[in-house]
Amino acid sequence: MAEKWFNVGKIVNTHGIRGEVRVISKTDFVEERYEPGNTLFIFKEGSTDPIEVIVDTHRVHKNFDLLTFEGLHSIQDVEPFKGSLLKVSESQLSELEEGEYYFHEIIGCKMYSDSGEEIGTIREILATGANDVWVIQRKAGKDLLVPYIEEIVKEINIDEKKIVITPMEGLLD
Repeated sequence: MAEKWFNVGKIVNTHGIRGEVRVISKTDFVEERYEPGNTLFIFKEGSTDPIEVIVDTHRVHKNFDLLTFEGLHSIQDVEPFKGSLLKVSESQLSELEEGEYYFHEIIGCKMYSDSGEEIGTIREILATGANDVWVIQRKAGKDLLVPYIEEIVKEINIDEKKIVITPMEGLLD
């Protein structure tokens, strides 16, 4: 069976001359993924063979994660990676505690109100400072933003790809 890959982020540019890359992250556990010594895989556009890299350093600058990789210490080493995706394999995912979920488990779930009304499908998760915000694609109208907080999210069933919420007043208007 082919290895399953999960998107961690996209290398959008280089940063400086010492091999640092600027990444827009799409991962749920940034600190864990970018911890020095961890392995990531670079998927260059148009290529099916991943390039294995080991995180050397990680820091945050503005809205970007800045990474360097072991053995790649100049801008010339990392320039070819611009536009590439950073991924991890399924075997690199760790077991989560009860009530914790990976983004890929939540994205694609159908969301329902506690009265049974289908609201839409979760298409994206925005990681904000306080709590995540789920972007719900509705059948008609604009996307809906739902904060992932205990007062709203009442049930998560990953196996059935179903989430039940108690909407705040005015949320579904």
